[in-house]
Amino acid sequence: MASDTPLPLLGGLSAAEFLRDYWQRKPLLIRGALPDFESPLEPDELAGLACEEGVEARLVEEDGPDGPWQVSHGPFDEAVFGELPERDWTLLVQAVDHYVPEVAELLDRFDFLPRWRLDDIMVSYAPPGGSVGPHVDQYDVFLLQGSGQRRWQLGGKVTDDAPILAGIDLRILERFEIEPGDDWVLQPGDMLYLPPGWAHHGVSQSEDCMTYSVGFRAPSADEAITSFADYLGEQLPPSLRYADAGMTPPADPTELDDAALERMRRFILETLDEPAQLAQWFGRVMTQPKYVDQLVPSETPTDVDELVALLHEGEELLRSPGSRFAWRALDDENATLFVDGDGIECPSPLARAVAADTPLDVELLEFPGAAELLAALLDAGSLTWPDDEEE
Repeated sequence: MASDTPLPLLGGLSAAEFLRDYWQRKPLLIRGALPDFESPLEPDELAGLACEEGVEARLVEEDGPDGPWQVSHGPFDEAVFGELPERDWTLLVQAVDHYVPEVAELLDRFDFLPRWRLDDIMVSYAPPGGSVGPHVDQYDVFLLQGSGQRRWQLGGKVTDDAPILAGIDLRILERFEIEPGDDWVLQPGDMLYLPPGWAHHGVSQSEDCMTYSVGFRAPSADEAITSFADYLGEQLPPSLRYADAGMTPPADPTELDDAALERMRRFILETLDEPAQLAQWFGRVMTQPKYVDQLVPSETPTDVDELVALLHEGEELLRSPGSRFAWRALDDENATLFVDGDGIECPSPLARAVAADTPLDVELLEFPGAAELLAALLDAGSLTWPDDEEE
């Protein structure tokens, strides 16, 4: 797909135009982003997911029995849903794309963005009046209306210190002022893009509604600095330390003088200035699975000869739901394949093929080391056979 091709999903904008004018800059309302869209999930199915062990789910009641904006965490008992009022509550289920293939297919629509930036698809269900209050998220999100109608109101970009309601398990803004003109009712197939830090408030209208939130991951400065320092620190020798050879006698031996601070500043910056290590760390951190316990390693090592035979018989491997793949070139011939927080060196064409959405079939065996790589990914739980996924 050329970057200048108009995309219906973006309201006729090309990928280049959207990234230049809207991405991380300002909201965009897209009417009919997916014309004739039908929700691949029914409310009862979403509620069923929320009752399963290991699925991250929340129930938000605007007027709960224990007070306003009560938040309960799953897994839920089915009886909970029968006891809820007819309006003013919301069910939120994270990472539905990990469990429902038809929901995961929606991610293919967003191939104008790096796949490793995608986080998950959260699905919300709400009867009339359902909401999670006016709030702000620190990540990009596409809000696709799946069924029913939801009214979205925007309050502009807010600062990090914007006051929030105290004493509740939600970051609801104390003050929310609607920006003129930023007040819309979305129908099924309509979509709203919001950059980070934009205040918004969505309320289900006169009928039950479902919204699909395609979210993106972006480490905070705190997370990135701490994580990279930990990754790099594990590889540094203990002999690499602060040094001050050639310093002049101190005017006051108890003073931390400017020269000492400058030596420490240079020491830290020079230690962190490792582009190759930064790439290796970044690939690992951006492919960390959202839920590590979703990966199910093989109980016994894969027999490489048996794997090769199955591929020659026409079998194909599948990427496990929730697994994350990316790659980065090391030189003209080799690359690092990043899978679920790990990095594996292999031929560049093989890394690209495994990270892409192309079939994992016998054609991969033309690359040196492919069979051993596929066996290792099977053992780690990042790949699976179709029969295993059905189980």
